[in-house]
Amino acid sequence: MADLSTTYLGLRLANPFLVASCSHTKTVEGVKKCADGGAGAVVLKSLFEEQILADMHESEIQTEFLWHPEALDYVQRMGIELGPAEYLRLVRESKKAVSIPVIASLHCLTPKLWIDYVRKIADAGADAIELNISIMPSDPKRTSDDIEKRHLDIVESVTRAVKLPVAVKIGPHFTSIAHMASELEKRGAAALVLFNRFCQFDIDLEKLELKGAYRLSTPLEIALPLRWISLLAGKVKCDLSASTGVHDAAGAVKMLLAGATTVQLCSTLYLAGLGRIGAVRDGVDAWMNERGMKTLADVRGKMSQMRSGSPELYERLQYIKALVGIE
Repeated sequence: MADLSTTYLGLRLANPFLVASCSHTKTVEGVKKCADGGAGAVVLKSLFEEQILADMHESEIQTEFLWHPEALDYVQRMGIELGPAEYLRLVRESKKAVSIPVIASLHCLTPKLWIDYVRKIADAGADAIELNISIMPSDPKRTSDDIEKRHLDIVESVTRAVKLPVAVKIGPHFTSIAHMASELEKRGAAALVLFNRFCQFDIDLEKLELKGAYRLSTPLEIALPLRWISLLAGKVKCDLSASTGVHDAAGAVKMLLAGATTVQLCSTLYLAGLGRIGAVRDGVDAWMNERGMKTLADVRGKMSQMRSGSPELYERLQYIKALVGIE
């Protein structure tokens, strides 16, 4: 068997396959099932900033939020499944229940507001923190510089507050992803998770109400993170974690070849069950053994732009079109 062990966020993992933040990791029992299924680490289901705000007194709430004032009232009235206190309990009990790394996930919109809570996450025993940043650039008065600065301020405030390694999960909608990757690294990001798959909505024509759109990814969605991981590998020093579109061992191998440090699994676990973790791991192992590759170092980044003899193929769209024969 090949050696699939790796280091991510400074943590030693038996394999590079993580269960992404999702409902499978919202309970201690779910975390145990993920570990038993062969996960190298788990990312707990995200705690939203609004949930922390809902526990605060009105006098403590600042006015700089990027979402509408009604959001707080909505969160306070809704039945929150997992509040801030329960989340700390989830971290503590998950650490006791499994031997694999447990990564807390925080869904952020603003910097500094809840730094005290980040410290509580660290005290609860989390091995690392994944910051899930999704800021909708819907305000025409807010420039792209404003949005980028908000991302950087959030990361910097957290990395200064705790000694835990911090991964940053971002979306692909930046003018220069490479520049943002570099700036996030400068602010202390130990890893980048590419990419955040933002939830979409649809319109119910009968009820004239908003409804959720299809929430699971497809294998076709691997293309975007695959390209950017291959472009960034070797150009930034932080780890790169692949997210979105990986449904099988073939997809995982592609991400590793592009330069991913780890691969996060989510939609495929809903479609095929947690047994998919072991299937992906065994499939990657078999692929490596067939080619005499003994460790992940033999695979990782082998197909990145930095190690390519034809780096233009990773960027020039018309070259790609000619290469694959699309007319």
